[in-house]
Amino acid sequence: MSRSFTAVIFDFGGVITASPFEGFARLEAERGLPAGLIRRVNAANPDDNAWAQLERSEIDTAMFDALFAAESEAVGHRLSGRAVLSVIAGAVRPEMVAALGTLRGAGYRLGCITNNVLSEESQPGAALKPSYAAALGHFEQVIESARVGLRKPDPRIYALMCERLNVAPEACVYLDDLGINCKPAAALGMHAIKVTSGAQALAELAAVLGRDLSAT
Repeated sequence: MSRSFTAVIFDFGGVITASPFEGFARLEAERGLPAGLIRRVNAANPDDNAWAQLERSEIDTAMFDALFAAESEAVGHRLSGRAVLSVIAGAVRPEMVAALGTLRGAGYRLGCITNNVLSEESQPGAALKPSYAAALGHFEQVIESARVGLRKPDPRIYALMCERLNVAPEACVYLDDLGINCKPAAALGMHAIKVTSGAQALAELAAVLGRDLSAT
């Protein structure tokens, strides 16, 4: 029996925008650091490290700067937290924004769950701000980890989105570029799609919904 979906919930960075990992890679190359260093630091103690605490607004930027520097130094290469924050804003994928318009026009409920930080250093530059605002304007609900004090993969943040949209998890499709964030969504009953590119995400979403989402 085929499922009927009424809501589509998106991650932001790495789904609606280019992956922040691209920015990490550029920074590592520019500084002569080992490839994957930032991701390795963030993967250690993932629920309570500096990154996790900042995304829940438990520490400020100054504390993150110092803690991340210490965490990176512990694995052999000191890097300031502020330097990392300066490269996380990726360009918006226009095909994803076009798909949001198509979905909204078709009557789907749209939500966004993003693990984010509120520091000035992490915000998109002037050239990116209009495209960010346009993309976010398509969503009925946006849940930011730094504002609610919860972050993915905590199941409570997905349940909160369902509550705000007034939909059952089984009626939702969820898209995220990290498998660890897809797993709790699927466990709640959502149809989860792990995003590796904009084209792949839209192809899988179109197949699940039975609707053409290709750019025209």
